[in-house]
Formats: sequence, C-alpha cells, structure tokens
Amino acid sequence: MFCPKCKRLMRPDRDRGKWVCKSCGTTVKMTGQGVVAATEPTLREMTVIEGKVATLPVAKEECTQCGNTEAYWVLRQTRGADEPETRIFECTKCGYKWREYQ
Repeated sequence: MFCPKCKRLMRPDRDRGKWVCKSCGTTVKMTGQGVVAATEPTLREMTVIEGKVATLPVAKEECTQCGNTEAYWVLRQTRGADEPETRIFECTKCGYKWREYQ
C-alpha cells in the first residue's frame, strides 16, 4: 500500500492493525475490505532559520558585477569522475554566482 500523503510505500504494523508510513508518519487503519481512514501524523518540533546563513569558505575573488573582492566558494563534480572539479563562487555582497573550471 502507498501513503496517501507522500506516495511512498507503507509498512504493515499488524500489532496495531495499521499501515504506517516510515517517511511522514501517516497511519492508515487495516481492514479486510480495504482502506477505511487515514490519520495525520503528530507534529514534530521544527527549527526555522531566517535570513541568509553561510558557513562556506571565503576566497579573495573579484565579482564582475559589483567589484567586491570576496566570494563564498564550493567544489562540485559537474563533469565525469575522471575530470577535475568545478569551483562555484558566490559574491558575499551582491550574491552573483559564477564558476571556474580547474
């Protein structure tokens, strides 16, 4: 059986007589004739992060849009495994993004 909420495969919990979604927590009552009712999962505590939070390293690279001399950077494997990585920059001032192939 598939979860009516997130469409993932549900697991039977025969002790409680319900189907349980391990992904979102939705439960559905088991019957011999099919599905009777679905119940919503209990709410969990959630942390909301507002604003821009960056924990990326900073490099001395000049932004071509605003002239700022600092940018965040990450390495990503954008091509084949036998190719070098691509360095992606984001300006710390204006947010402009560009990449540099190694």
